[in-house]
Amino acid sequence: MEFISVFDVFKIGVGPSSSHTLGPWKAALRFIESCTKAEFIANNTQISVSLYGSLSLTGKGHATDLAVMMGLAGYDPVTVDTMSIPNIISGIQEQKKIVIQGHTIDFNPALAIRFEHEFLPFHANGMIFLAEKEDGTVFSETYYSIGGGFIIWEGEEMSTFENAPDHPYPIQNCIELMVYCKKHRKSISEIVLENELIDRTSTEIQGGLLDIWHVMLDSIYTGCHTQGYLPGALKVKRRASDVTNKLMEHKNSYQNATEWMESIRSSNPNFQDVMKWVGSFGIAVNEVNAAFGRVVTAPTNGSAGVIPAVLMYYLCFVNKSAGNDEIVRFLLTAGEIGSIFKKGSTISAAMGGCQAEIGVSSAMAAAGLTELMGGSPEQCTIAAEVAMEHHLGMTCDPIGGLVQIPCIERNSMGAIKAINAAAIALDRNPEDIKVPLDNVIATMWETAKDMNRKYKETSEGGLATAVNIIDC
Repeated sequence: MEFISVFDVFKIGVGPSSSHTLGPWKAALRFIESCTKAEFIANNTQISVSLYGSLSLTGKGHATDLAVMMGLAGYDPVTVDTMSIPNIISGIQEQKKIVIQGHTIDFNPALAIRFEHEFLPFHANGMIFLAEKEDGTVFSETYYSIGGGFIIWEGEEMSTFENAPDHPYPIQNCIELMVYCKKHRKSISEIVLENELIDRTSTEIQGGLLDIWHVMLDSIYTGCHTQGYLPGALKVKRRASDVTNKLMEHKNSYQNATEWMESIRSSNPNFQDVMKWVGSFGIAVNEVNAAFGRVVTAPTNGSAGVIPAVLMYYLCFVNKSAGNDEIVRFLLTAGEIGSIFKKGSTISAAMGGCQAEIGVSSAMAAAGLTELMGGSPEQCTIAAEVAMEHHLGMTCDPIGGLVQIPCIERNSMGAIKAINAAAIALDRNPEDIKVPLDNVIATMWETAKDMNRKYKETSEGGLATAVNIIDC
C-alpha cells in the first residue's frame, strides 16, 4: 500500500499551479538528473519538451513553459528567489540559450517547448522530454503531473512499494483510519504522527510542519499587503490589501507577519468582519500564487488559500492562545484527509474539475478545524464529508487559462464552507450519519469520470468561453 506523507501533501513551491507549474518544473529537474546519469548533457545537446492535453491547452496561462525553463536550468522551486524568476526567464528568451549542468546549450523556448493539443493516454497532464546528442542519439522520458505537485514517469504507475518502510497504521480509506483511532483511542493527528515517526524524528516533523505554516502565513501577509494588478491579460486587481486596510484598526503597530497576526488577535471583530478576514486570507494567498509567488500546495496551488485561511481563523478568532501544538495537529489531520482523497479519487483538476482542488482542500480544512475544536475522529470525517458533498461537480473553467477567475474567489468560498462544515459536524452524532466519507470520495471520482473534458482545466467551456477575455 502506498504511504503518502503529510509532507507529500503539503509542498512548498511556486505558483500559479501545482499541476501545471510545480509538476512540470519538478519533471524538468528530474529529466536533467536522468540525462546527467546517462551522460547526455554536452554543449551541443538539443533539449526539447512537448506538452500534452491540459498542459498544452492552459499551459501558457499557468506558466508551464516558464516552469519547464526554470527546471531545466536547475532552479529549486522551494528555495529559488521568486523575485529573480522574471530576469532568469527573460535571459533565456533573449539569449536563446540555457545553462544546464554547467553546459551552455542552444535553447529557443518558442521552438523547443511545443504545445501539442493531443492527450496522452494515462493522464490529462502529460509531457515528453527529449535530449539529442550531436551524433543523433536520443534520450527521452515521459512524465505526468498528476496533481498537487506529484509527478510520475511512464511506467511508474505499475511500481510497487515493497521497499518502503512499514508504517504502523497503513491507511487506504477512511474506514481503516477510524478503526485505528477507535482501537487505539487516538485522534487522527496522533495516528498520523505515529506513521510519520517511521521516517522522521519528532523534532523534524514539528519543525517541518511549522516551516510549512510559516510559508502559509507569509503568503497571507504578503497578499494582504500588496496592491496593484495580477500578471496576465485579465489585469485582475488585487483585493486582499484593500480589505485589510479597511479592517485593521492599528495599521502601524506591526513590522512583520507574526506581529500582524498578533495585532489581529488583539482585535475584537464582529461576525461580519470575521468572515471578511477569512475571505481576505484565502484571497491573499491565491493572489500571491497567481503572481508566481511562493505558496504551499494544500493540496494544490489553485486551492492553496483554503487551509491557511481556516487555520488563521482558528488562531486569530477561536483560540487566541493556541500555538505550535495546534498548528501541527491541524496540519497532520488535514494532510491525512488529503492523502485519502488522493488514494480514492484525485486531487487534479485536469482529471476531476475544481471539486478535486477546492473541494478537497475544504474537506481537509474542515477536518483539521474539527479536531482542534474538540471533535472526535468520527466528527472530523463528518466535517470532511459535508465540505466535499457541497463541492461535488464543481468544474474547472479558468478564464484565459489563468489561475485567477474563478480560482481566487473559490479559495475564500472553500474556507467559509470548511468552517460551516466543522460547525455542522460538531453538532452531529456519528450514529446518525447517512453518507460516510468514503462514499462521497467514491462519488467524487465517479463524477470526475462523467464530467465533460471541457470542464476539466482545458478552458474549453464554462466561464472560460462564456466570458470574452478581451472584454475583461
